[in-house]
Amino acid sequence: MAIDPKRQFIAQRQVARKLALITLYQWQMTGNSYHDLYVGIQEDKELAKDFDKADAAYYQSLCKYVIDNVEVVDEQLKPFLDRDPEHLGQIERAVLRMATAELLNHSETPYKVIVNEAVNLTKKFGADKAYKFVNGVLDKVGQSIRVDN
Repeated sequence: MAIDPKRQFIAQRQVARKLALITLYQWQMTGNSYHDLYVGIQEDKELAKDFDKADAAYYQSLCKYVIDNVEVVDEQLKPFLDRDPEHLGQIERAVLRMATAELLNHSETPYKVIVNEAVNLTKKFGADKAYKFVNGVLDKVGQSIRVDN
């Protein structure tokens, strides 16, 4: 049975987002370089298997943009937060940063898709009901960044 290219593309992006979330979470916790975090993903058997299924360029674009431009990303978030990004839960902060980077740099991806993917990751990895907070913030961020959507 032939693999549907569109489904494969979507799946590769989903895995890239999951791995980017893990990487950004680790970066927030350790302050390690992108290179060291990437090597750590490759050395972990389960994560390396996932990486083989991911859109590697997409993963890199999300991680590197947040790490290299965290102040820019946080400035996009601040108007829609009720507290400083440093006071958010680690997973929620990583998800919000990753999705904001995606909103800023991947206009080919509809903002509703980005928000939905971020909400799904928060449901899986974040605090109970944190997805509601992430959804509300990202919907506002998405509307501000993507005024044409």
